[in-house]
Amino acid sequence: MIDPDTEARLVDLESLLARQERLLDDLNAEVLRLNRLHERLLKRFEEHEARQDEAADFRLLADEPPPPHY
Repeated sequence: MIDPDTEARLVDLESLLARQERLLDDLNAEVLRLNRLHERLLKRFEEHEARQDEAADFRLLADEPPPPHY
């Protein structure tokens, strides 16, 4: 037979462990969500950066003097 105080402590520990497991699962889900968001934002940033580079190339071409006509 388990001492009532020991049993109460075990129940408390099991409850604490269950709460910590739920918290860990919630935190893991949030980390995964943030990782997916980070990947999407990084991809959008890289696409935006490539468009900016293309626009800069066009601006450089526009700044060139016209070719001489013969």
